[in-house]
This record gives sequence, structure tokens and C-alpha cells, in this order.
Amino acid sequence: ASTAIQGTRPEDFGRVMTIRAGNLTSTEAPYDIVRKMRASILVLGPLLGRGGEATVSLPGGCAIGNRPIDLHLRALEAIGAELEMAAGYVKAIAPGGRLPGGRFRFPIVSVGATENVVMAAVLAKGTSVIENAAREPEIVDLCNCLVAMGASIDGIGTETLTIEGRDRLHGATYAVMPDRIEAGSYACAAAITGGDLELVGVAIPDMGATIDALVEAGVSVTPTKDGVRVASDGQLKPLTLSTAPYPGFATDMQAQFMAMLCKADGASVLTETIFENRYMHVPELARMGADIQVRGRTAVVRGVDKLVGAQVMATDLRASMSLILAGLTADGETSVGRVYHLDRGYERLEEKLSAVGADIERASDG
Repeated sequence: ASTAIQGTRPEDFGRVMTIRAGNLTSTEAPYDIVRKMRASILVLGPLLGRGGEATVSLPGGCAIGNRPIDLHLRALEAIGAELEMAAGYVKAIAPGGRLPGGRFRFPIVSVGATENVVMAAVLAKGTSVIENAAREPEIVDLCNCLVAMGASIDGIGTETLTIEGRDRLHGATYAVMPDRIEAGSYACAAAITGGDLELVGVAIPDMGATIDALVEAGVSVTPTKDGVRVASDGQLKPLTLSTAPYPGFATDMQAQFMAMLCKADGASVLTETIFENRYMHVPELARMGADIQVRGRTAVVRGVDKLVGAQVMATDLRASMSLILAGLTADGETSVGRVYHLDRGYERLEEKLSAVGADIERASDG
């Protein structure tokens, strides 16, 4: 019989957040609250749209290569923002207090920049057209939430978004989509350990590329009434995978699949096309006995009979999870340092894994 990991039903855990934003007292996001999380740059667009100006510290977060915010800034400029950068801050101003709207085509797909410009454009005076927009389920979810709050957005789920600015948005009740990367990570946990899990509350249509890759690797994935069942006998097949924008294979699943493929019978080839330098988990996996060679953006993973527990160091969010996965199947004890990275993407990780049979505990956040 399978054991279950609960998904994202707020009523199960009291996870309902009430936000009252009727009285905006500041349009500044200072360094001390922005530095820990790169996604904090996403307050720039909504603050600018709502308050007519915004001052936001440059973000921190995962150290995954060169991830500038230039696309965020270019998109906001295209819909009328005036920008200035000084002393580690971005200052954005909407002339006359409101953005006029405009047209922008992203030269490359960017999830975060799409989110930022959409949140600014919904409160612009005029119409904005965003081309080559990201189509990830998270973008669709954000747009649907904004529409529930009174925004006018056409083309949701396509690469062209047409946004008619509104004078204001209103409150709404909205259920946030399940986290497909969290679900995929737990699916990899079942695969690498030869386990049998039911992932409750999973949105299967959003996980197409991940599920396809799991099935190709020999993992059984079947829908259930409440989610999806993932079962593995531990005999994994090698894969050839290349990351890509949605609906392709997500870059945020690359590290977890690399850990899983360390136990595959043969050589796998992973190519990272989204971010450079997103193989920082490779030396740590090697400390556990993994056989991985990296050349440029491509990694060749040769499966090994066993991994061995070791002291390893997490470098970013998904790298953290790859080391946890490797530790679940390794002989002996694995100690993962800097696990604070995990908390940006995994809720109550050790509780959930312990509940389905893992021997895992948090010693500290360091």
C-alpha cells in the first residue's frame, strides 16, 4: 500500500493568509527584508502600479549563475516607468502617478519578469501588451488571481498577454495552485528509494514533463481520486533530459532528477539551458559517491550501485533537495549544511518525509 504526502489544501493545515492592503504606508522594500530572497524583486511591479513609485533593494537568494534583473526593468520601462539605480537600490517612478501602459516583447522567456510587469500593468492607465510572456502554470495562476481581484487580462496561458489597466483592484478569496516542483521532488524521493507514495492535492496537468520523465525512467505514475500515486522498484533507467521553459522540463527539477539518476542503470545526459552554473550540487553529490562529469551546460551522470552518506553543503534551494534525496538512499548518515535554503521552497519537509518513513531530522538551520 502507498503512503501519502499531503498537498496544498489550506483547510487541512489552517494555511489561510488574510491580506489587508487598504492602507499602503510605504513604497520602499529595504535591504534587510529583500536580501534573503531573490523573488523579493517581485514587489517592484505591484508597488509601482499601486503607489506610483517604488524603491526596492537589489535582491539576494540562490547563487545560481548570472541572473540580472534587466528584463524586469526593461519591461517596466516599456510600459512607462522611469528608473534609476543607485546605492544598491532600484527606484521606479510612474510619471503623473500612474503608468501609461505600453508594449514589450521579451527577448527570452522570463517567469519573474513576466510576473512583475503584469502586476504593474493591471493598474496602468492604458493597455499593455506583453509578448513572449512566460506560460508557466504559476503565471496562469497569478493572472487568474488578479482577474478575481478585478484585473482585465486576455490571453492567459498564451505567449501574448493583453492587459487593460484598471483604476483599482478589489479583494478576493483565491486558492493558490499546488506546488508542482515540491510534488515532483517527492515523486523523485519515491523513485530513488524504491518507495510507493500517494501525493495528495497534486495538479497532474501541470506536471506533464516531470511525469513523462519519471515514466521513461521506469517509475509507475498513476492518477488517484485525490492526486497521483508514484511507485518504484528502485530499478531506474537512464534518461536524456534538457531543461526548457514550460511546457518543457523545468530547470527547478534538474537537480532532483540528477540525484535520482545517480542510481539509474546506465549513463544519463542532462543539459541545463535556462541558467548557467546550475550544477553546484555536483561536487557535493560526488562526495557521496556519485559519478558525474560536467562539460559546459551538459552533465553526464553514470549510475552507481550505491551512494554513501557524507557531510555535504547546500548551495541553493533545489541543490538542497537533491542532497536530501541522495541522503535518503545512501548507506549511512548524511549531514546537509545550510538547509535554510530549503525553507524557501519546501514546507515542513522533515515532517512530511518522516511521516512516510524517512529517518530525517533538522539539527539546525546552519
